[in-house]
Amino acid sequence: MANSPSLPEPLRQRALERLAGRLVRGVLTIRAEEYRSQLRNRDAAKARLAAVLGDAIAPPPKKRIPKKIPRGLNERRLENKKRRSDVKKQRSVRWK
Repeated sequence: MANSPSLPEPLRQRALERLAGRLVRGVLTIRAEEYRSQLRNRDAAKARLAAVLGDAIAPPPKKRIPKKIPRGLNERRLENKKRRSDVKKQRSVRWK
């Protein structure tokens, strides 16, 4: 993988960083033993390799921009807090 000519340099570097824990001396090993047929196992390994590489070279996710908390959400939260507070206050009332 480290010397693979099939990947452009930036994508190769990204893949090497993301797959560092799965590489042994720069080689990514995929095993497939689900089927009795060697051909089907090879096809399964190729599909798994494509999925792993696709995830590794995918661009990083966009950062979430924090937004203001909606007013209705804050009011509902405060109303629930008030309700819980009232319930707890009623528990401590002394009955005559």
